[in-house]
Amino acid sequence: MLTGSNARTDQLRGLEQEVGVMIRRIRRVIRERAHAVHPELPAASYVMLSWLMTHGPQRSSAMAEAFGIDKGAISRQLQHLVDLELVDRSPDPDDGRATLVSAASSAADRMAAVADERRRWLDERLGDWSEEDLSAFVDLLRRYNRALDAHPSERASH
Repeated sequence: MLTGSNARTDQLRGLEQEVGVMIRRIRRVIRERAHAVHPELPAASYVMLSWLMTHGPQRSSAMAEAFGIDKGAISRQLQHLVDLELVDRSPDPDDGRATLVSAASSAADRMAAVADERRRWLDERLGDWSEEDLSAFVDLLRRYNRALDAHPSERASH
């Protein structure tokens, strides 16, 4: 919602610019993390592996729905993760015809090590931030993300 205020418009432009910088940085960090987990791990597969670690064993159809990607693309990504020995497949105990995929224990160990290293790096870069500053920043990011998620009908147009 733009108001007539030039100051607010300038602030919103500044927000868009800084979010753009953050998005580019996040993309680079995801690529770096993916390669740290496995040299042949693409960034998109890293994101899927992270999701599996958070959500536990899943059917590929649940992943297709969560990522908004067709089942064929999910299947190809998962096969690559299996080939890299980062994902395990097992029968679904609720339906013997279905298969569950989960992060392999070796992948979980590598992902945890990469995340620990990244937190150490962040702590070094933000070392001069007080706990109050860091807490306020986290709270504002959370508030920002919730505000943008509050209107799902508008998500596709923005």
